[in-house]
Amino acid sequence: MSRLAIFGLTLGMALVLAGCKPSPPTPQIFKTQTDALDKAKGVEQQLQQARDKAREAEEEQQK
Repeated sequence: MSRLAIFGLTLGMALVLAGCKPSPPTPQIFKTQTDALDKAKGVEQQLQQARDKAREAEEEQQK
């Protein structure tokens, strides 16, 4: 057999075997950090809304 045929056969077998294995679940290494970041973003949004309401109330009083 030629080298090209052996290489093709080996590559084909590797692809077939790789396709048979289920992929492992992704690790949740940074889950606590991402949860904290999401929570902080929510708090930031609430603070921005409160600032906007206070600014609107201040503008109404100045009229």
